[in-house]
Amino acid sequence: MAGVKKGDKVKVRYVGKLQDGTVFDSSEGKEPLAFKVGSGDVIDGFDEAMLGMAVGETKEVHIPIAKAYGERNEEMMMDVPVEQIPDDLGPELGMRLEVGAPDGGVLRVVVVELDEKHMLLDANPPLAGKDLDFSLELVEISA
Repeated sequence: MAGVKKGDKVKVRYVGKLQDGTVFDSSEGKEPLAFKVGSGDVIDGFDEAMLGMAVGETKEVHIPIAKAYGERNEEMMMDVPVEQIPDDLGPELGMRLEVGAPDGGVLRVVVVELDEKHMLLDANPPLAGKDLDFSLELVEISA
């Protein structure tokens, strides 16, 4: 049987781990992840790992930062003066928020610092700056 090629729709079971072995995501107990290879629906390294796989095949793959979520970008840190924080927000460390982006879209951010003068928000993807390891099992291929 032919392996996965760009444009194929696939279903894959996976476990994603950080370098210290901490599981950050898994399809265990859920439906397998379904996506079209090469469509940009998943990170580049995950997409590339699918190429050539056959149904039933398993593999361990290491995805370096550049093929995962990229390096952390300090320009994605936003310092918000306390005067600009809505009174009803009640921010707390670790709180996840959605804020308006300059292009009219929405940025997902995390409160990483908070004091009486400012709130520091981090808009970097949570896994930016990290190498990732995945255990993969290809469940299905369709055109």
